Amino acid sequence: MLTALIFILVIGVLVLVHEFGHFLFAKRAGMKVEEFGFGFPPRLWGIKKGETMYSINWIPFGGFVKILGEDGDERGPRTFASASFGNRLLVLVAGVTMNLLLAASLLVIVNFFGLRIGLVEGDTGHARNLEIQILDVSAGSPAAAAGLQPLDTLHGYTADGRMVAFNSTKDVQDAVNTHLGQPLILDVARGGELIEKTITPRANPPAGQGALGISLALTGIVTYPWYEAIWRGVLDMVLLTANTAVGYYSLLKTLLIHGRLMAEVSGPIGIASLTGQAARVGFNYLLQFVGMISVNLAVLNIIPFPALDGGRVVILCVEKIKGSPIHKKSESVLNAVGFYVLVMLMLYVTYKDISRFFIK
Repeated sequence: MLTALIFILVIGVLVLVHEFGHFLFAKRAGMKVEEFGFGFPPRLWGIKKGETMYSINWIPFGGFVKILGEDGDERGPRTFASASFGNRLLVLVAGVTMNLLLAASLLVIVNFFGLRIGLVEGDTGHARNLEIQILDVSAGSPAAAAGLQPLDTLHGYTADGRMVAFNSTKDVQDAVNTHLGQPLILDVARGGELIEKTITPRANPPAGQGALGISLALTGIVTYPWYEAIWRGVLDMVLLTANTAVGYYSLLKTLLIHGRLMAEVSGPIGIASLTGQAARVGFNYLLQFVGMISVNLAVLNIIPFPALDGGRVVILCVEKIKGSPIHKKSESVLNAVGFYVLVMLMLYVTYKDISRFFIK
């Protein structure tokens, strides 16, 4: 239940920021905004202030800004269709811009307060609270049998009644190598609690697994002063946007050429699960994850596909080049087909999520 509430809150913030961009730039351009809605109809609640209806609708995954003359059927003062090319273009890309600004702001906060990240041993920089943490546990390994979990911290091991501390991953490897085939008592920190785990390292482990069957890393909390956190947050947003764009290109290429989606694609259920995991790890990790989703939403929306902001930008540019509006019936059909394809794709991804998370 908590995961669902956090997910709805996250989606709500992302949608409101995106739609507020359209709303703000439409107002600044002098267009009449008839409705600013969170979610999709039917309407649950609404209040009219001035000329705009502000509404909350029953279907929570989405939102919209209804601008007078947006469909091109109505022209005249304060309509979208009669506005200049520049103003219409700004309104269309404003949502994407706001999502990128939100991502940059969140990443600035994350860089200022810090995250626990993997470090290169011998070059820890200004990192603090160094720990040896488990990144992965192989199925069927001694570590799995002992109940070790990813993100567990290895403090040391007990020998002759005293605890020998681990200061590097090499310390762990040395302790394991001296206890091959013998019980090893590890002191493990998990969720603020120190527990003991008895584990017997394998003398002949499967290839690529190691004696315990775990992957380790030296981690530490890295923070930056506010002036450095600002440019690092912006840089992180730019790099994340570029990598996301490349990822979407690979996804669409695989879909069009091979007729299938890449295995790592997730829909609402998968994103909700990841949101819950990020929230459980820590608030800063949740902020980082929300920033990543905001960038994904921005890149997705600017793709030149019907029913998306990018598709509308393409139509606007075509109209500018040809000097006359595209036939509105053709545009409506194109957008309807695009919307249908997106819905079918979302249903398919949701089915894959259900199969992954609930069907064993």
